[in-house]
Amino acid sequence: MRIRAVSVFEGVIYNSHVMDWSHPERPTLEVDAVLRPGDADATSGPLLLPVAEFIVMVGGVDVARPILLDLAARGRVTTHQGVDHLVFPTWTTIDASGT
Repeated sequence: MRIRAVSVFEGVIYNSHVMDWSHPERPTLEVDAVLRPGDADATSGPLLLPVAEFIVMVGGVDVARPILLDLAARGRVTTHQGVDHLVFPTWTTIDASGT
């Protein structure tokens, strides 16, 4: 599943939408948002998507539950300010050439 974040503040994704529905068990994130210092930099840590929003994206609690359990086992779920979030680490190097 490819998710596009369009609003990020202090590391939390406030508005986003799904770009590609395939493989919800492997969520990836694109950011198309204005970012200011502290929003998504090396010192602010990973970007966080509220679990409640992810549940809606994948089609409900019954679909999301096994995915979230697997993601949690891999360290991809955290609690921030009392709310569960999916964790998207930042600054992962990729090969943009496609080779």
